[in-house]
Amino acid sequence: MSFAIVTLKKGEGRTLKAGGAWIYDNEIGSITGDFTDGDMVLVHDFDGYPMGRGFINRNSKIRIRMMTRNIHQEIDEEFLRMRVKNAWDYRKKTVDTGSCRVIFGEADFLPGLVVDKFSDVLVVQSLALGIDRLKETIIRLLKEVLAADGVIIRGVYERSDAKVREQESMERVKGFLGEEFDTLVEIEENGVKYQVDVKDGQKTGFFLDQKYNRQSIHKLCKGAKVLDCFTHTGSFALNAGIAGASSVLGVDASQLGVDQATVNAKLNGLEDRVKFICADVFDLLPKLEEQGEKFDVVILDPPAFTKSRNSVKNAVKGYREINLRGMKLVKDGGYLATCSCSHFMTYELFTQTIGQAARNVHKRLRQVEFRTQAPDHPILWAADESYYLKFYIFQVVDEK
Repeated sequence: MSFAIVTLKKGEGRTLKAGGAWIYDNEIGSITGDFTDGDMVLVHDFDGYPMGRGFINRNSKIRIRMMTRNIHQEIDEEFLRMRVKNAWDYRKKTVDTGSCRVIFGEADFLPGLVVDKFSDVLVVQSLALGIDRLKETIIRLLKEVLAADGVIIRGVYERSDAKVREQESMERVKGFLGEEFDTLVEIEENGVKYQVDVKDGQKTGFFLDQKYNRQSIHKLCKGAKVLDCFTHTGSFALNAGIAGASSVLGVDASQLGVDQATVNAKLNGLEDRVKFICADVFDLLPKLEEQGEKFDVVILDPPAFTKSRNSVKNAVKGYREINLRGMKLVKDGGYLATCSCSHFMTYELFTQTIGQAARNVHKRLRQVEFRTQAPDHPILWAADESYYLKFYIFQVVDEK
């Protein structure tokens, strides 16, 4: 079988050479040979030096996603099994695997593919054309690798309904891969039980990346009055409750999220202390301030305010505003947990924005800790897009 050969322009392929997986459309000098989009191609540097193999898609700005640096490596079942097994072995060493992200795209050298495991269910998200053709094989291999460890998967659901698929000229799809099953799945994390809606929940149904960040607030919440903003299905609020908070108020703009959070509170016997309301956080925080409310712990876990470089300025305003409002609601000596899950809101920019918010409201911040995403979402150096979650805990002190 002959492959088309893609040759880079001179001086291009910097990301690739640093260890990344992407080649952009403007980095390519020439393509020789026949191919269709989604096919495997061979990649050469400008001088013919072999760089490896990857999938091509002319509909995407990310023209090629690399699968291997070995130009002779066949992308066959044996190779895919090795990739899947490596991903699973890594999770067994680094995280609680009851529920975890088993495959994290480029960071697991399977570009464009995300697989989350919720108890005995897998949720798959395929975001690139080349890997889409292999997804069913990869899932079958993953089930075999898990079964060898006594982990039997009862169902697989596809959530390839992300808008980003359109940038690859792919339709957005969702549905069962194989047998149908009940899509409300119960999981347990940090001693908290949740019902996860893998069919209609956000993204794949539950945000696993904050697992150990949620755990990190336990020690601060004992006996505390807690406000959890952008609660989604109640995860930080329920961690505060299970850690012994005296009262928790969780807020989200989605009624579906609030309904699920309320069910989750009952599931844990926390409905007396953990309450949820459907409201816009930006409207609610000034109202709580007017009412003279103060909390021992305020948690800010907003959705990504920016998904592109162009909207970073507006995102900065949003992050500054909620952090400023959040700090005003923290009692003197209380605690603020705040994060950003946007890759474009860099560590430096996020840190600077929080600092500005603190200066604007004359608060002093004492950093308790800085954290990132859980290890089942590994940060691959040189693949910048794999590092996106920034999480701070501060003690907020009035300037005296």
